[in-house]
Amino acid sequence: MNKARRTLIAAGLVGALGILAAAPTFASSFPDRPVKIVVGLAPGGGTDTLARMVAKELSTLWGQSVVVENRTGASGTIGADSVIRSAPDGYTLLISPQTSIAVAPQLFAQAPYDPLKDLTPITVIASSPLVMVANPSFPANNFKEFIEYARKHPGQVTFASGGVGSSPHMTSELLQAQFDIKGIHVPYRGEQPALTDVASNQVNVLFANIPSGMPHVTSGRLKALVTTGAKRSPLAPDVPTITESGQGEIVTATWNALYGPAGMAPELVQKINSDVAKVINKKEIHDRLVQSGNEPVLNSPEQFKTFLKSEYDRWGSVIKTNKLQAQ
Repeated sequence: MNKARRTLIAAGLVGALGILAAAPTFASSFPDRPVKIVVGLAPGGGTDTLARMVAKELSTLWGQSVVVENRTGASGTIGADSVIRSAPDGYTLLISPQTSIAVAPQLFAQAPYDPLKDLTPITVIASSPLVMVANPSFPANNFKEFIEYARKHPGQVTFASGGVGSSPHMTSELLQAQFDIKGIHVPYRGEQPALTDVASNQVNVLFANIPSGMPHVTSGRLKALVTTGAKRSPLAPDVPTITESGQGEIVTATWNALYGPAGMAPELVQKINSDVAKVINKKEIHDRLVQSGNEPVLNSPEQFKTFLKSEYDRWGSVIKTNKLQAQ
């Protein structure tokens, strides 16, 4: 081996060791300037509220300003795309429901991005199951009766939702695919107008977010047929899950997660993951989440990566089976 080649190899080893030595230092010093969390949905919704709570707590923990920026449009994909195009240094992050990540890219004829390649999964922060609500006059009083009714009336049962690709929409599509029933999707611009029309008997059913739907059930304006969680919600303790109904093993929820651009250093990802867990596990924050119908998840980046792939595949299968496409 000649001298020039030995010198080049030695320099390369020194450089590599320097990078390895510097990486933990970078992670430990992060952040040393303000951090931005992008939300692809409008202010005031569940995702935005969660993001602002996390941002406030991280600001205190990090001693740096953590700001939330709402970049709305195209089912949240505009906001996600802006993060994907950012530097993978942790200073631009995304908090998003699965709609923008596991569903919307597969609904568009030309996907705006590949969420499995273009984002770094950090952690699922929290998950909230849904409650199926109907007008009190609707013939079915539980989930088994609903399936029987829908099968006897193909193409007549109407499913409201807060928009194409939303958790209520995709849950109703999953139901139709799994139970071989045919209904009509009626999308609204948000959950509140959908709830209003179900309560006034303009539409048959809606998979509502539990904090939004249960007050109407308690008041008697709506009745609850089933919830979609793995276990009963503390906000709907008297409403059984789909699994408890004996009709299947369907479990769905609205889950909000934290991402960064692709290419983030693993030690930086782990630091952010650990710090988010610290703030969410504070008793007052944990209790606020539970009271709002959310269950803290806080899985590891590796667990989240596996979960994201499974959700992407599940909803992709429903989209293909039901031939869904965003207009």
